[in-house]
Amino acid sequence: MLEVLIPADPLKAPAEQNGMLHNRWHPDLPMVAMVKPGASFRVECVDWTGNQIKDDDSANDVRDVDLTKVHYLSGPIGVEGAEPGDLLVVDILDIGTLPSSDWGFTGIFAKSNGGGFLTDHYPDARKACWNFEGIFAKSRHVPGVNFAGIMHPGLIGCLPSHDLLKTWNEREAALFATNPERVPALCALPYADTALMGKMTGSAAAEAAQVGARTVPPREHGGNCDIKNLSRGSKVYFPVYVNGGGLSMGDLHFSQGDGEITFCGAIEMAGWIELHVDIIKGGMSKYGITNPIFKPSPLEPRYTDYLIFEGISVDESGTQHYLDAHVAYRRACLNAIEYMKKFGYTGEQAYAILGTAPVEGHISGIVDIPNACATLWLPTGIFDFDIRPNKTGPSVQTFSADLAKAS
Repeated sequence: MLEVLIPADPLKAPAEQNGMLHNRWHPDLPMVAMVKPGASFRVECVDWTGNQIKDDDSANDVRDVDLTKVHYLSGPIGVEGAEPGDLLVVDILDIGTLPSSDWGFTGIFAKSNGGGFLTDHYPDARKACWNFEGIFAKSRHVPGVNFAGIMHPGLIGCLPSHDLLKTWNEREAALFATNPERVPALCALPYADTALMGKMTGSAAAEAAQVGARTVPPREHGGNCDIKNLSRGSKVYFPVYVNGGGLSMGDLHFSQGDGEITFCGAIEMAGWIELHVDIIKGGMSKYGITNPIFKPSPLEPRYTDYLIFEGISVDESGTQHYLDAHVAYRRACLNAIEYMKKFGYTGEQAYAILGTAPVEGHISGIVDIPNACATLWLPTGIFDFDIRPNKTGPSVQTFSADLAKAS
């Protein structure tokens, strides 16, 4: 086992982790550790909510989770010699679960508290808890499926510069102002009351918390990209914006479908990740890089038989949109859910399957006006029964459980 550079205890509150965690992006966050180029090390991470979700049969915790606190990240880690304009090269060597927290959860978030890709169709809080058996995941709340996971960090990135942070805050505030009463909100603006600023203390921490960027979206530095193929064997090239780079990570997933469509759509977990770091001097300009680029893992579940559901950019009311891939993928997801309901799943269970299982999402056509075509690839091998169409009709299953509900 590699040296544990950042320890984390998933059973303790994030504020009790010796300043090793933070939940805002800010260029002045102190590095919690420094390493040399070429170093390899292990980092431990709590789950993205900081232990707000429990392994039980109630979704009250999902309904009531405080989203102003998330995500809790381990870091930042400085790499000696890294300077703005460089690329930080990060190899993901291995990922695993922690013995004290060897389980995962999926949440459909309430429309009034986070929502999700299909929140207008599924506005109420639901939860599924998952047990791990080696590389496979099963849930008492989603019977009939058993699939291999691709463990990955949902969130990993470097610290922004002051100028980049200012850009983020200005453009997101402008978007928010276009519809400030929208539910769910258009974006998550800075919120100082629940900011955890790592090893920054006193007035400096208080001032930084006022402008520290929330960790919800992906941005130019990486962040919450939720790329399921960013697993063991991946290599990531991150733009460097501050001296040392300031690499942080968290939001570890056991498995996820493309899009993580329920918002808390992956199988969320606490765990550890082993990394190797290096630097390419001046790499941003050499390669014209604005956002990170990565090489995917050579490891993935070997599903070869899929049902592919199409969606086009005509919304649920029948309104035509122009080459709108967002609408098209939503329709593909809804088409897959309606199909799975014919086999005995509730809509919420089918929704959770699409968020957690290794489904593939594709933009299949983006030029044929006016309809973009998005597709969702559902692996048939994840089911305990034959889900393919046949002449006799669906083999309707009798499932004894559903997703946990809020009381």
